[in-house]
Amino acid sequence: MSSAIRFSEFELDPANRQLRRGSENVELNGRYFDALALMVGEPGRLVTKDRFMDEVWRGVPVTDEALTQCIRTLRRQLGDDASRPRFIETVPKHGYRFIAPLAGSPARRTPDPAIEREWAEFRRLGFAGVKGAVAAGMIGGLFYGFTASQAGGSAISMLLVMLVLTVAIALVGGAGVSFGIAASEFSRRHRWYWPIVGGAIGGALVGAIVHLLGLDGFNLLFGRSPGDMTGAPEGLLIGSVTGLGYVLGGRQAQLRVGAPLAAFLGGIAGVVIALTGGQMLGGSLDLLAQHFPGSQLHLTGLFGEAGFGPASQTVTAALEGFLFSGCVVCGMLLAKRATKD
Repeated sequence: MSSAIRFSEFELDPANRQLRRGSENVELNGRYFDALALMVGEPGRLVTKDRFMDEVWRGVPVTDEALTQCIRTLRRQLGDDASRPRFIETVPKHGYRFIAPLAGSPARRTPDPAIEREWAEFRRLGFAGVKGAVAAGMIGGLFYGFTASQAGGSAISMLLVMLVLTVAIALVGGAGVSFGIAASEFSRRHRWYWPIVGGAIGGALVGAIVHLLGLDGFNLLFGRSPGDMTGAPEGLLIGSVTGLGYVLGGRQAQLRVGAPLAAFLGGIAGVVIALTGGQMLGGSLDLLAQHFPGSQLHLTGLFGEAGFGPASQTVTAALEGFLFSGCVVCGMLLAKRATKD
């Protein structure tokens, strides 16, 4: 009775140590064949790096690069693609799993592996972008906390309040933009501009929701609102340029290209928003300070202005866009690059 294992157009015969595509033999050296046989023998299960070292290299000291080269060779021989795998899936920092269905395997009610991979990628990219946004929020919170504390009040309290506020806003905005961009990876017919559309829609939705909840909240609590705070138009523009930065990073996750360009475009978008009468976080905080003069929130001008004037608003808007877009794209491209290894 044949012990060969069939998957797709391939047949793996462990007893005779052969891999065939149809009637043709696929050349593999001994260790690479053992690595493939190990994964195929446990389809759908994670095979850790330690297991490869123990069961394929059998204790021979090698670096992780040897395993990486082994997987690259197997993918090349199988015609696989690391970014959209059919056979070997990378589990970043842990190992690999064989994901192709085996011929003759008993039918099971399990999720479609392709859908599972897409959901996993969606979560990975989305949460990576959120982490980047939180990092941007922390930097912005320290900046605004220091600026506000110069106008009086408790410096430590003001710093902590501003830090919590900016991180919370960055987290919500980052979630909308990042998961909007990540959603573009779901499509089988991927178009280069879809991450831009996804980022724009996510940013606009979050901006609109935050704007409405903010105005309603102030009206309910204080009987008045601070006016035209940041909202959907600002979110749409920042989300668009963040998505564009992700696109420019490319499918090869070129971090040195995508992140700086996203930061630059985010800064330009911030300037456009300020010059066209829109509001970023700094401008919104200044509106709050003006409408609630009894509060301790006061932002000092950066260029000798009497208050937080147009020059200060433009520069801080540019800084916010620069940090947000750059950090979000940096986080997403780092996560995407990890799946290439």
